[in-house]
Amino acid sequence: MNQNKIISKILYYICRLLSAGYLVTALYSVICLVTGFGITPYRQNMYLHINIPFTETPFLNIENNYPYIIFSFMTVLIGYGVFFQLSAKVFRVFYQPKLFTKENISELRQFYIYNIFFPLPLGILASCFVEVESMVWALIFIHFMLGIFCLFLANIFSQGLHLQNEQDLFI
Repeated sequence: MNQNKIISKILYYICRLLSAGYLVTALYSVICLVTGFGITPYRQNMYLHINIPFTETPFLNIENNYPYIIFSFMTVLIGYGVFFQLSAKVFRVFYQPKLFTKENISELRQFYIYNIFFPLPLGILASCFVEVESMVWALIFIHFMLGIFCLFLANIFSQGLHLQNEQDLFI
């Protein structure tokens, strides 16, 4: 059991770091795109470099059109920032002293709701404005399956909480 707590704690911190990286990158990108700071257009203004702060070194390369920026760039950065934040919360569940609590079930529920109901509608909406590659549809399917797995896990935790509460009544 101690091994599970160590692994889940390590994964918790990795997911928190990834979440922060995605969300800080998204915030920096929005600031650059709105203000024009740190932006270098190239190829007849068809593409943009978002530069590393206070340098002329390219950090991100994006197409210079709004549908691409919204659906293929910002939504992905923010979406994966939220995904890794929710993943961190799921991993935090597994190193808590008491597994079967309403709070832990709530963390699992947030994760499965996000993975089941966010990627597919967003992919469909994005396909109206930009070309969505087949690899993206595969990722959407993986998120859906991950959400279904977490739904089952949340149901198991709910049953565990119910049994734990019944056991507490007998003592």
